[in-house]
Amino acid sequence: MILLRRLLGDVLRRQRQRQGRTLREVSSSARVSLGYLSEVERGQKEASSELLSAICDALDVRMSELMHEVSDELALAELAESAANEPVPAPVRPMLNSVSVTGVPPERVTIKAPAEAVDVVAA
Repeated sequence: MILLRRLLGDVLRRQRQRQGRTLREVSSSARVSLGYLSEVERGQKEASSELLSAICDALDVRMSELMHEVSDELALAELAESAANEPVPAPVRPMLNSVSVTGVPPERVTIKAPAEAVDVVAA
């Protein structure tokens, strides 16, 4: 299951780290406790729209930019989740017609086909 709060927290953390800022600096600027901001970044707490606005202001990032990045992450996570749930098809092995060769010395017989698709049995 994809958790929006976890994706949002990951994007917030990346934004903060790109700026080389600490949790303490951003929490102080956003007027939110360091512990709470840490829990939001780890996806353990749901951030209200007011809190997100304060964090975005502290990071000098527009909320629409933040949400756009979260939306991209969500789309990738959904694709990965749906791909993981699809059954993996069995490998397809082509069927070859049987061929009977008589009267030809074995060293003169050449069979050209994909190696994994050919079973040669000497008679």
